[in-house]
Amino acid sequence: MRFLMHKPEFRSPPARFPRRPLAVLAWLLLQGTTVGAQVVQAASDEPPLQLKTSPLLQEQVDPASRGSLPTFIFAERIFGRPDLETVLEGRAELRRGDLVIKADRLEYDQPTDLARASGSVLINRAGNVYEGPLLELKLDSFAGYFDQPRYYFLKNDAHGEADRVDFIDAQRAVIHNATFTTCRRLPGPSWLPDWILRAASITLDQEEDVGTAKGALLSFKGVPLLPIPYLSFPLSDKRKSGFMPPTLGLDTVNGVEFSIPYYWNIAPNRDATFTPTVMSKRGVNLGTEVRYLEADYSGQLRLDLMPVDQLRDNRRWGLNYLHQSQVSNGLTRRLTDGGLALNLNLNRVSDDNYWRDFSRASGSLTQRLLPSDATLTWSNGYFANSVRTLKWQTLQDATSPIIPPYDRLPQLTTRYARNNIGGFDVAVNADYTRFESTSALTGQPNAHRAFSSAQVSWPWLGAASFLTPKLQLHATQYQFDAPFKSATSATRVVPTFSVDSGLVYEREARYFGRSFLQTLEPRAFYVKTPYRDQSALPNYDSGAHDFNFATIYTDNAFVGNDRISDSDLLTLGVSTRLLDPDTGAEAARLGVAQRLRFRDQNVTLLPTDAPATDRISDILLGASINWDPKWAFDSTVQFNPTTKRSVRTTMGARYNPGHYRVVTAAYRYQRELSQQLDVGWQWPLNDLWGERGQELGAGRGQGDGRWYSVGRLNYSLNERKLVDSILGFEYDAGCWLGRVVLERLQTSTTSATQRIMFQLEFVGFTRLGINPLKSLKDNIPGYQYLREPTSPSSRFSNYD
Repeated sequence: MRFLMHKPEFRSPPARFPRRPLAVLAWLLLQGTTVGAQVVQAASDEPPLQLKTSPLLQEQVDPASRGSLPTFIFAERIFGRPDLETVLEGRAELRRGDLVIKADRLEYDQPTDLARASGSVLINRAGNVYEGPLLELKLDSFAGYFDQPRYYFLKNDAHGEADRVDFIDAQRAVIHNATFTTCRRLPGPSWLPDWILRAASITLDQEEDVGTAKGALLSFKGVPLLPIPYLSFPLSDKRKSGFMPPTLGLDTVNGVEFSIPYYWNIAPNRDATFTPTVMSKRGVNLGTEVRYLEADYSGQLRLDLMPVDQLRDNRRWGLNYLHQSQVSNGLTRRLTDGGLALNLNLNRVSDDNYWRDFSRASGSLTQRLLPSDATLTWSNGYFANSVRTLKWQTLQDATSPIIPPYDRLPQLTTRYARNNIGGFDVAVNADYTRFESTSALTGQPNAHRAFSSAQVSWPWLGAASFLTPKLQLHATQYQFDAPFKSATSATRVVPTFSVDSGLVYEREARYFGRSFLQTLEPRAFYVKTPYRDQSALPNYDSGAHDFNFATIYTDNAFVGNDRISDSDLLTLGVSTRLLDPDTGAEAARLGVAQRLRFRDQNVTLLPTDAPATDRISDILLGASINWDPKWAFDSTVQFNPTTKRSVRTTMGARYNPGHYRVVTAAYRYQRELSQQLDVGWQWPLNDLWGERGQELGAGRGQGDGRWYSVGRLNYSLNERKLVDSILGFEYDAGCWLGRVVLERLQTSTTSATQRIMFQLEFVGFTRLGINPLKSLKDNIPGYQYLREPTSPSSRFSNYD
C-alpha cells in the first residue's frame, strides 16, 4: 500500500486528532480502509491543496518548515493503533523532505516521535547515506543512533564504517570506532583502500563542515604513517580554523625545514595563518599572514621573524603589506566625485642578504629594490589628482652594487583633461616632487622639481582612417639642495609637435580553406621637438624607452620627466590581421615598423653618452599566430639593416590540446648580452603508451592511475648551463595524489639554492609534505591543478 500524507487542519475535536500525519494514517488503517496510492485529506472548508510547478528542485530544506512537510510511507503491510504506533513490514519506506528511511521493518511511535528500523536499514539525508542493521531515530530532531553502520558523505565522497553512530541532531553526529577514506570502494571482500583513517571517535559537524577525530591513525598502503591524538579536518572546501598538515622539506641553504601552520578563520571576510618553521641550519622562523576584505577596503599582511639566525648571527625579518581602500563620507563626496582611493604597498627586510637567503619568501621581498609606496587619489570633474610617497630600500651586494633610486617625499600630481571642445582635445598635467637619496652614491644633490605640460590635439576620425595633429609644451623647474654644476636651480621649456595618422583597409579573404576578414593597416607618425641643452640638468626618474612596437610610435625617446629628446623623426609601419568573420577573434597578425631620423638626436640620458646619429633605425618585425585554439605562436625580431644581423629576438610557442596537456617554448636573444632557451610543460605520461585518459574537466584530473610530468627549464646558451629549473612528477590515484618536485633557483652568478619537495595529498582530507603547487603554478605557463574546488554536489546526484 502507498499513502501520501500531508498535515491537515482538523476543526474538531483537536484532542482526538492531533496534527500528526502518521496518526491520521494509523486511524484510517484501523478503520479497515484498504486503498492503494490514495491521498488522505481532512474534511475542511478550505480549498483542496493545489500543486504548483517549480523550475528548480529545492536543494536545501528550510529547517523552519521541515516539521510541516508531508510524509510518504510505502510497505507491503501496514498496521498499528491510532495515536500510538504505526508498523510497516516488507520493503518499508518513509520519506519526508530530504530524508529517506528504508528497512525490512519500520515502527513509528507517535507520542515520542521515535522511529525504529531493523533489517537492511538505509538512511539518506540530503545525499549523506548510512546503512546498517538497526536504527532508532526521532524524526523531527534527528536524534538517535545507528548500530554497525556503513556511511557515505556527499560533499567529499568520503565513506567508512563504524560500531555505532550517535546522531546528536540534524547537523551533528558522533561515530564510534570509525574509519574514513575517500578511496572508491571496489567489489570483493578483500578490498582495502589505499589510505584510511581509523579513529576511536569521529565527530561530524555538517553545519560548520568540520570533522574531528580522536585517537586516530592514518595508514597509507597498509603502512601506518601518522598516529594522531586529535585531528580536525574539513568536510568540504569551506574554510575552518585549526592546524594544517605539517610540512617537511630539505634545502641546501636552510637544511631540514619543518613547519606546522595554524589557520584562524576569524570571520567570513577575515583570516590569519601562523606558520612556525624550524630550519636545522638557521633556527626558528615565525611566519604570519593576515587577510581582510570589506566593502570599502581590503588588504594582506605578511610578516616573517627569525629571532636568531644561526648562519648570520643576527635577527632576520621581512614585511610585506598591501592595502586598498575607498574613503567615502559626506565631506569627501562633497569635495570629490567618488571619494578618496588609498593604496599602500609596504616592503621591508632586515638586511641586504635577505633576498639571497630567503629566495622563496614573498615575491616582492626577493628583489633587491623594495618599494614602500602610499598613494591617495581622487577626481573632481575634469581634474584627476594624487598624493604619493615612495621610499626605496636597496639591498646592496659588494660584487654587484646598485645605485639607489630616488625616494619621492612627496609627489603631488594633477591632470585636467577635456575632449571635443569644438573638435579639440585638451589636457594639462602638473607634477611636484621632492627627490631624496644618498648623494654620495647618486652623484647628484637632492632637489625639488616642478614639471608641467599642456597639450592640444585635433583628432580626425574617418570611416577607414585617422589623423591626429598634436602640440605640446613642457616646462620644468629645479631647486637643488646643493649646487649642481655650479647652479642651485635650473629651468627648461620644450615644445613638441606630432602628427599620428593611419588607414584601415578590410577585405574578405580565404586561406587554407578558412574564410577571414583581412585588414591592412598602414601607419605614419611624425614628431618634431627642437633641441634644448639638458646636459646641465640632473636625472632623477628618466630612462631610455625599450625599443618595441609600443614605444616606436611615441614622441619622446625617454621615460620620465627629466629628459625630453630632440626629435625630427618619421615612423612608418604597416600591419595586417586575419579576423574570424563570425566572432572577431584574431587568427594572425603580422607587422613591420621603422624610424627615419632626419637629424641627429643630441639629448642623451648621460652627458657621456654619444648622440644618436643613425638615419634609419633597426627594423621591427612581429608575428602572432593563433590559427588553431591548440596552437599559439608569437615572435618579435629587431633587425639592424646596416649590419644585416638580428640585434634582439624573442620567439614563443604554446601547444595546449586539452586539459593537463600544455607545452611552451621560448627563445630569447640579445646580441652580446644573453641567449636563453626556456621550455615548460605539463603532460600525462600515460599518453606515451596509448592511455589517453578521461575528459573530466578542469580540476578533476583524467582518471585513476595516471602519471604526469611537469617542469620548466631555463638554459643559458652563452654560459652553457641551466639558470633556473623545476622538474617533477605527479601521480593521480583517484583518492590520493603524489608529487615529487626538484627546484633550483639561481641567486647569483656563482651560487644557487636547491630543494626537493615531496607531497602526499589525500583527496578530501589532508596533505602531508612540502606543497610544490605554488612553485608549479608560478613557473609553468598553463599549469592546471589536478584537484580544484568545484561546484558542490547536489543532493539529487545521490537520490534514493
